Amino acid sequence: MDKESVVSKIESQFRKTVNKDKKVKNAYLLVHTGKHGIQLNIAEGSTDGQSAHPQQPHYMASVGKLYTAAVIGILHENGKLSFDDPIANHLDEELMHRLHVHLEKDYSAEITVRHLLQQSSGLADVFWLLIKEIMREPRKITPREAVIWGKDKLHPKARPGIRHIYTDTNYYLLGLIVEKVTGEPFYWALHRNIFDPLGMKHAFMQGYSRPAEASDYPVARYYLDGVDPTTAEGFFQIDYAGGGVVATSEEHLTFLRALTGHRILQKETLDRMLEDNLPMGFVHPGFRYGYSIWKIGTVPLLMPEKFNCWGCVGVIGAYLMYHPGTDTHVVLNFNDISYRGKALRFMLSKVINPLLKLKS
Repeated sequence: MDKESVVSKIESQFRKTVNKDKKVKNAYLLVHTGKHGIQLNIAEGSTDGQSAHPQQPHYMASVGKLYTAAVIGILHENGKLSFDDPIANHLDEELMHRLHVHLEKDYSAEITVRHLLQQSSGLADVFWLLIKEIMREPRKITPREAVIWGKDKLHPKARPGIRHIYTDTNYYLLGLIVEKVTGEPFYWALHRNIFDPLGMKHAFMQGYSRPAEASDYPVARYYLDGVDPTTAEGFFQIDYAGGGVVATSEEHLTFLRALTGHRILQKETLDRMLEDNLPMGFVHPGFRYGYSIWKIGTVPLLMPEKFNCWGCVGVIGAYLMYHPGTDTHVVLNFNDISYRGKALRFMLSKVINPLLKLKS
């Protein structure tokens, strides 16, 4: 296939997918390939009566964790902390007290920054339980309060370093570590280390900061089981370092390209973030998790080697991915939780697969 035909096919499939599914109110796709010189940036649907626009800022849920990991990586390179530091080096006694008690043994002192990044601390997830409470009874709660609240309500699932257990609690703690190390709010560390240096003028952290330059378009709305969670007071605050980043598709691309091009982090640092990983278990066969990096590997009969790629994933059908085989960066967001699995199939079959058929 030639380039024009492939681009046309990808765009057609995207618009068709969005328009035939009533659950999807708006969606965004950006495909950039250095190898073939493709830059496709499109949007479909609407928000607040306005048609979705490619330049519209949108939230990508847990894709924001990759931004958090990048900030930690920068601090690691600058000697402000180490991936291998015990988190007790950077958190106060109130937070650390009985943070991780599993089978009547206290493992709190054994948790390292690496464990948080890799989702292997064993801590339970406070996010979804809190979201349900906030949607039922709106109130503001800080990330610090959320962690302390979780110590009373939930129990750790495993000892630190044993296995991958996905939890936003780890990333709340990472945000609080950044604040302790830098002496500034987490959102300011994002702006100072990533948004400003990369010229991401429309990027901000929802509920905490404002963009350097206001957008002409409203932030796209997103949905959890048909409900817009942003209508509940307190939702923005609870996302924090576990998500929270809002930016345009081009800005999300700028960030990912800066990572793959070693302009944010040195190659040695990124390699460790990629390769120090754990299997994500039977729920995500073929996936391994590094430092907020999802690696899609080979699964016989299910996932051929040609689809191997890496990046970060958000629960609303959001993918920020790099496919080395075609040198392709993908920003994909369906903005609805019903696409948490379907978005992957779309990306691989409707975006990457056509690109693999391009003439060299």
